[in-house]
Amino acid sequence: MQRRQFLPLMALATSAAIPLHARAASETWPHRAMKLVVPFPPGGGTDIVARAVGQALGARLGQPMVVDNKPGAGTSIGTEAVARAAPDGYTWLVSGSTTYTVNPALKPKLGYDPFKDLTPIAMLAKAPLVLVVPANSPFQSLMDMLSTIKQRPGSVRYATFGNGTAPHLAGVLLGLAAQIQWQDIPYKGSAQVMTALLSGEIEATFDTLASAAPHIKSGKLRALAIPSRTRISALPQTPTFTELHLDSASFEGWYALSGPAHLPTEVATRMKRELRAVMAQADIQNQLKAQSLEPVFVESAGLMEQMEKEITQFRAAAARSRLTLD
Repeated sequence: MQRRQFLPLMALATSAAIPLHARAASETWPHRAMKLVVPFPPGGGTDIVARAVGQALGARLGQPMVVDNKPGAGTSIGTEAVARAAPDGYTWLVSGSTTYTVNPALKPKLGYDPFKDLTPIAMLAKAPLVLVVPANSPFQSLMDMLSTIKQRPGSVRYATFGNGTAPHLAGVLLGLAAQIQWQDIPYKGSAQVMTALLSGEIEATFDTLASAAPHIKSGKLRALAIPSRTRISALPQTPTFTELHLDSASFEGWYALSGPAHLPTEVATRMKRELRAVMAQADIQNQLKAQSLEPVFVESAGLMEQMEKEITQFRAAAARSRLTLD
C-alpha cells in the first residue's frame, strides 16, 4: 500500500515540476543583475543610450542592469559575446546600426548573423551623424575640404571607430560620391576620436551629434555638414549632404537593444513591454534629447524591416564600388 501510494505522489510531483521549470524564466525573471554589453568604450553615443535606458529598465525590473563595455573589431567583440551568451535574459546588447546593418552588409567573414544569432527587441534612438573639424581648421565648409583633398589626394585624414563602423562607412560613401581620396584612421571609440581631433592629431571625423554637440557648442569643433537628407534642429545652420548634391553619401545612425537568439518568448515580450514604458518616460526622452539624440520606440518587427532595408542598400552600394571590409 505504501508503494502504491508513493508512486502516484511521485508522478504528481514530477508532472508539476515540469511546467514550473518551463515557466521559471518568465515567472522569476529577473532574479539577479543583468549585463548590458556596449561594444564601445565609455563616453560615446552608444554608451550614453545604454546607461540612460539601462538604469530606467533596472528600476522597472527590480534588478540592476550593469553596463559592460567591450570595444573592438568594429563592434564584433561585444556583439559576439552576446550572441554566445545563454539565452536566459541576463545578457543584452545595446549597439548602433554598425552592428545590425553595416557589418552584415559589408563583412563577408562576420562572426555573427544579426537575424540568426540575436533577438532584436527594439530601436531606442536615432543618432544623427555630423562631419566635424577642429575650430582652428582651415576648412570653413565641406566644399573647402573637398577642394583641398582633390588638389592633394590623401592629405586629409578622418577618424573612424574601426572598419565597418558608421564613421568609416560615411567616409567611404563621401569619398565615392565626391570622387576624393582621403585616409581613414581607426580608433577604439568616440572618446578617443574626440581627444585626437581636439589635439590636432586628426583633421576630421564623422561622429554622432550626441558626442560632438558639446564640443560644437563650446566652440572647439566646427560642423561642416550633416550626412542626411534633412537638417536637424540642433544644428539648423549646418547643410545636409543632399543640399550639397551628395545625396548618395547620406548615412543615418540609430541604436537598438537585442538579446541572444532563442530567448524565451515570455522574456522577450516583457522586455519589449518594459522598454516601451521606459521610452515613454518624459525624463528619459529629455535625457536623450539633451544629448542630441531622438528617442524612438520601434518594436522588433519594424526594427528587422529597417535592418533588411539597410543591408540591401549597403550591399548594393558595396557592389557598385567594389567595397568589402575584412
